[in-house]
Amino acid sequence: MQFVQFVRDAFALLFPELCAACNQSLVHQERCLCTHCIYNLPITHFYLDKDNLAARQLMGHAAIEEVDSFLYFSSGSSIQRIIHQIKYKNGYPTAEFLGELYGLQLKETSIFESCDLIIPVPLHKKRLRSRGYNQSDYFAKGLSKIINIPTDCKNLIRASHNESQTNKSRSQRFENVKDIFKLNHPESLTDKHILLVDDVLTTGATLEACSAALLKIPGVKVSIATLAFTK
Repeated sequence: MQFVQFVRDAFALLFPELCAACNQSLVHQERCLCTHCIYNLPITHFYLDKDNLAARQLMGHAAIEEVDSFLYFSSGSSIQRIIHQIKYKNGYPTAEFLGELYGLQLKETSIFESCDLIIPVPLHKKRLRSRGYNQSDYFAKGLSKIINIPTDCKNLIRASHNESQTNKSRSQRFENVKDIFKLNHPESLTDKHILLVDDVLTTGATLEACSAALLKIPGVKVSIATLAFTK
């Protein structure tokens, strides 16, 4: 065992794993984020207020049960660096890790306890091939591991390969995702309470389009959770 630990320590010295937020080397038993950056995460605590900022962003447009976001996102912040790493630098382990951290917070509350299934916002198959993974799948996986609600990453699909939402106005974002989400097996979701998850809530256009597709199913209720909320 000592030799195995020696090899691990030597490998870590030669090829250190870096914190996704500050880019400093992680020490033994740290994972994805260093202790300092975890301690300083800008947690929203939205779950304490049903009428929170994220809820206000969405609830006037769709019949959503509960809305929560784990972290605040702002330009130039550590969260922007984390989200960039998650989406474009093979940072899916970080997405899963943050899902676990968020799950630990949610376990202390009653929010989402009536949800039957976690469904992540899907990527189009063309974008999935180019990126190699869907970061929201991994965020959902980490969350599921802690709050013990199963995931379904195959039912909700993005049927059209639309342009990126980046740099679009609010109205352009809504038009860009209108009617592009479909269900493979909608009958399997009848009477379910779905927890729809995504990485960042900005205008809410993508989440509303997904919700609209899900809410066409008889008896379905939708709640929403995101990794981050744009101030």
